[in-house]
Amino acid sequence: MARTHANTSHNTPSQQMPETSARNTMASNRHGPTQEQIAKRAYELFLARGGTHGRHEDDWLQAERELKLGR
Repeated sequence: MARTHANTSHNTPSQQMPETSARNTMASNRHGPTQEQIAKRAYELFLARGGTHGRHEDDWLQAERELKLGR
């Protein structure tokens, strides 16, 4: 007897997962900012301070706070 297949939905290109940055945005909305987003913001803070070293933990924590608050 021939086996019949039930109608199953297969992902078409338009249904596949969006680009990485869009996935990160979606993830951040559910679970807070991603490590990549925090790192990027921390680097921006580092540059805004003139690129002086020694405060990477402060930059990271500030970036994390800002992103969690949606700034």
